[in-house]
Amino acid sequence: MPDKKVNILWWKRDLRLTDHQPLKEAIETGLPLLPIYIFEPSLKAHPDWGIRHWLFAYHSLLEMQKNLEKAGHTLYIFYEEAEAVFEYLYENFDIQKVYSHQETGITLSYKRDLEIAQWLKTRKIDWQEYPSNGIVRPYKGKKDWQQTWIARMQSPQQQPDLSALKVAHCEVPVPFLFDYATMKSLKFYPKHWQPPGEENASRYLKRFFQKGVKMYMQHISKAEAARSSCSRISPYLAWGNLSTRQVYQAYQKEKTKTKYPKNLKQFRSRLQWRCHFMQRFEQDTSLETQAQAPRFETLEQPKNEKWLRAWKEGKTGYPLVDAAMRCLCETGYLNFRMRAMLVSFLTHQLWQPWQLGAHFLASQFLDYEPGIHYAQFQMQAGVTGMHTIRMYNPIKQAKDNDPEAVFIKKWIPELRNLPVGLAQEPYKMSQLDQAFYHCYIGKDYPAPIIDIKEASQKAKILLWEKRKQQEF
Repeated sequence: MPDKKVNILWWKRDLRLTDHQPLKEAIETGLPLLPIYIFEPSLKAHPDWGIRHWLFAYHSLLEMQKNLEKAGHTLYIFYEEAEAVFEYLYENFDIQKVYSHQETGITLSYKRDLEIAQWLKTRKIDWQEYPSNGIVRPYKGKKDWQQTWIARMQSPQQQPDLSALKVAHCEVPVPFLFDYATMKSLKFYPKHWQPPGEENASRYLKRFFQKGVKMYMQHISKAEAARSSCSRISPYLAWGNLSTRQVYQAYQKEKTKTKYPKNLKQFRSRLQWRCHFMQRFEQDTSLETQAQAPRFETLEQPKNEKWLRAWKEGKTGYPLVDAAMRCLCETGYLNFRMRAMLVSFLTHQLWQPWQLGAHFLASQFLDYEPGIHYAQFQMQAGVTGMHTIRMYNPIKQAKDNDPEAVFIKKWIPELRNLPVGLAQEPYKMSQLDQAFYHCYIGKDYPAPIIDIKEASQKAKILLWEKRKQQEF
């Protein structure tokens, strides 16, 4: 048994140095600490994974590393499965305790946590896990959850004293390092994505309180305006650059001086709803693969590779759908209404199984949070059995939420020379129009891959028939 007694701090989706109870309490033990983060190949192989997720996490870690180095400390990054990393550390250190936040992740990460818990237990190593995002484990009921959530949000932040931190020295051997190709792909962070890290998280939250909140509810559904009026803090919450408590308490301070109390109240409501959906997923990760209402599992929705590819590439012939998808793939962000429309178009108008799109969109969302993603995807697909079936007409959405076609023209350059009406419905152009605007349907921009009215009517009939069936 090695004689170097240490504790381990395991960062997961909590990439910050502030309001971090596991880090605070680990430091207060007085023992040397090994702060680690593990990039796991098994998660990389999961269909939800996108390189943008690792880039955001990695560059958040670089910021943390920079701040730790100022105090003479180090953060150790491993590229391997979690159990192999702990096995290596166990062979080289006398591990006393492991500290981390609980994670509401996918089935794969949940099973990993169960396996690590058992691995630690057999070696008589205590794992201290702390709740995150107000999630209650074990769950005792809705009323208890609401009271617990508010109590946690109002409780004092847990600020680690980094000046008292003692970091143990650890060599990360070659087998636990990134391979050359992965390291090269992580080196540069694209400028057109939201910048990661605690400093940027605080800057975005401050910007929202100063500017965005003014038109928050007025612009929340608008394709382009929402990009500057919404808070845009979702990636920072998803990867833990901000704690939910930090955001809640910042809101509490802001509400005493804001000129827009109604908009701010709606922001606070959505913060709690975010945690509510994560709590639901915490209780049932089967939502990742199975419809919440089992009767929808029997829907006959044959896979159409051609349509699925057109949807993923933003080439369906319906401009707002295509602009939304191209924007998402390029920037990693869309407002809620555009996300809902993409799901609705895939599952209703294209009549494709919701599972075929869930993984793809997960890989594109920079702010991918499993607990929210799957609950919302199923809700918009109409397979929960509880919520009303929402079917978005992309033509109506374009007229309502992109009335000047600003968003469409921004992301579909083929349509930039068209007047607003034709940019929203380019398939209505005559041959003369196409020649005049130098935009030919089927050549420069695709013709609609389906008849929207016919497809919507068929979907409504089939979904409502299924919804009315008795659930046994």
